[in-house]
Amino acid sequence: MIGIIGAMDIEVSGIISQMTDKKTELISGSSYTSGKIHGKNCVVVKCGIGKVNAAVAAQTIILKYNPDMIINTGVGGSTSINTHIGYVVIAENVIQHDMDTTAIGDKKGTVFLPDGNIDYIPCDKEVVSKIKQSCENIGETHYVTGTVATGDQFITGNERRSSLNSEFNAMACEMEGGSIGQVCYLNNIPFGIIRAISDSMSDEDDAVEYSVFSKSAAKKSIDIIIDFVKNS
Repeated sequence: MIGIIGAMDIEVSGIISQMTDKKTELISGSSYTSGKIHGKNCVVVKCGIGKVNAAVAAQTIILKYNPDMIINTGVGGSTSINTHIGYVVIAENVIQHDMDTTAIGDKKGTVFLPDGNIDYIPCDKEVVSKIKQSCENIGETHYVTGTVATGDQFITGNERRSSLNSEFNAMACEMEGGSIGQVCYLNNIPFGIIRAISDSMSDEDDAVEYSVFSKSAAKKSIDIIIDFVKNS
C-alpha cells in the first residue's frame, strides 16, 4: 500500500482520476480514496494546507491503511536561483524552518520527539532513487535533490527565499512535507517528498507566479507519482 498526500485538489485530483476499484472514506473531515493505480494498492488524500492538516493525514493513513510508504506530492516555491518554474525538487531531507527555540539555546529547526531531538529528517533513500527514475521516465523534467524547508507560511520575496537557502541549504519551501516527515519518522515509515516549482526567485510577483503556474506544476508532480507507483 502506497499512501499519497497532497494539500490541494490540483495536487491529487489527477491521481484519483486514474484509480480503479475506488472506495472513499471520510475521516476527520478529509476524504481518503483507496484503490489501485497500475494494479498497485494506494490511498490518496487531500489534507488541506499547513503542517497540522498534513500531520493528521499522515497519521491517519498509517493507523487506518498500514502503508509500506508515504509520498507527499505537490507544488512549492523555489529558494535557489538555480531552481526555476517547472523544475522538480526531490527531497533528500526535510526541515521545519518555523520551529524556533533558539532563545533557549537550541538550533533553529529542531523538533522535539519522545526519544530525542532532530532537525533534518531524512527521506528514504530507495524512495528518493525511484522518484529520480520516474523523473527520467516521464522525460522533459529538470530535477534536483536536496533539502525541502517546511513552515506554516507562504514565503514571498527573494530575500526571505534566499535566507532559507543560506540558513538551511533549502532548495524549495512549502507547508506540509516537514510535518509528514516527522510523523513518518516517528512511525518508521519510509517517505518521500516531491515538489514541482510554481513560484521562483525572480522579479515577478510571487502570488501572480503561483496563480499562473501552480496547475502546470501540479500536473508535473502527478505524472511523476503515477510513474512512481507503476514501477514500485
